[in-house]
Amino acid sequence: MRRLLTLTLSLAAVWAVLGAPAASAQKLRVVTSTTDLKSLTEAVTGDLADVEAMARPNQTAHDVEVRPSLMVKVRRADAMIVNGLGLDDWADVVAQGANNANVNPGAPGRIDASRGILVLEVPKTRVDRSMGDVHPSGNPHYSLDPEMAPAVTQNILEGLTRVAPQHRAAFERNRQQFLARLDEAMGRWNKMLAPYKGSPVVVNHAQWIYLLTRFGLVQVGTVEERPGIPATANHIIKLVNLMKEDRVKAIIAEPWSDFKLVERIAQEAGAQAAILASSVGALKGTDTFIEAVDFNVKTLAQMLK
Repeated sequence: MRRLLTLTLSLAAVWAVLGAPAASAQKLRVVTSTTDLKSLTEAVTGDLADVEAMARPNQTAHDVEVRPSLMVKVRRADAMIVNGLGLDDWADVVAQGANNANVNPGAPGRIDASRGILVLEVPKTRVDRSMGDVHPSGNPHYSLDPEMAPAVTQNILEGLTRVAPQHRAAFERNRQQFLARLDEAMGRWNKMLAPYKGSPVVVNHAQWIYLLTRFGLVQVGTVEERPGIPATANHIIKLVNLMKEDRVKAIIAEPWSDFKLVERIAQEAGAQAAILASSVGALKGTDTFIEAVDFNVKTLAQMLK
């Protein structure tokens, strides 16, 4: 709380310089917590909005440092779009420090992208810190599943229409065009991974379950002993043995992972290791939502041959 108070006071001078948002601004100003949500929002708004993400694409969205620069972005926003399942709880601190009534919880400009989606890995018991970084509402990494995009973009459309109802028709048109491109890509992705349905896969961090489940792949283990908790030597030995028994061919990791460790485990188990795009823009050639999924699907197919 002391840190938040300090940040808020330090921003007072910034607000004085910035002044009130210009009433004549033509484009909507939208801030998203992650780059996945930024890309999906841009698919809906087209050129009707300037959209910025707070988390960088190559960092874990669990642990974003709340900085005054983020509060400046949110201070000027007409809407803020969040994951909604606890991935980006830090966004609440940013919104509070930004002092922007448009994006407070319950305000028209506060948009929860997760409304109505089928959430995986919802804990059946009480969650505590001994379990690692487990989210009480379930696994929050749903945006890695391309089939979640229709529901997520519908939530974004409905939320932005509250803020700018005059743009609803354009939002609808943009969204349908995006979904048509996505549908075409889904056909290619399903065909590419169809031969590998049922294949076992090991992941570094437990954030790939939506992607794997969508294409019929099976997560059989994690490098992290528990979510967010580094592996112990005993855990690594058990994991390598499991991979050999199950004939696991692939370990997938994130740009922020300890990839040298992942590679050593893969080598011990006779598997391949690769970094996938954990969010849009995380790797070269993944600058849109469809490009990111395309990269991940092609990499998985190559590893599972």
